[in-house]
Amino acid sequence: MSRISNITLDDSALPPPTPEIEQERRVAMFDLLEDNSLVLPARDDRPAPDGPYHLDLSIRDKRLVFDLNTEGGEKAAEFHLSLGPFRQVVKDYFQICASYFDAVKKMPPSQIEAIDMARRGIHNEGARILQERLEGKAELDSDTARRLFTLICVLHFGG
Repeated sequence: MSRISNITLDDSALPPPTPEIEQERRVAMFDLLEDNSLVLPARDDRPAPDGPYHLDLSIRDKRLVFDLNTEGGEKAAEFHLSLGPFRQVVKDYFQICASYFDAVKKMPPSQIEAIDMARRGIHNEGARILQERLEGKAELDSDTARRLFTLICVLHFGG
């Protein structure tokens, strides 16, 4: 039961997303809810509340906030992470995504594939940074970290 069963993304302060950004968000949220792993470690000799968890993901005071509650509404954990370590990889990810979306419209498959490989590499780097930043707070598998990184990018959009 160490998983996310519900996710809310607080993007109320952001400009309306482009169709591409909205599609990335929908796919990441769907995939995340279908298959994910999030384990909270025991803290101060207290066991972590049992999941599944509801996750509210937001940016507050220039910090990335993970607010986790149990399905019964009990506070499970809250993490505030600096956005600094994510800035460059998010910027790189948006740039490569823009190249990818343009390539899909007019380039041959071999060039699209090369851009997509670069996009996956940057995406993996963002997921790795997220896993490092959450070390000791929460354990994520790589697919969960990748999908959450996509949602972090959505929150950076326009920010």
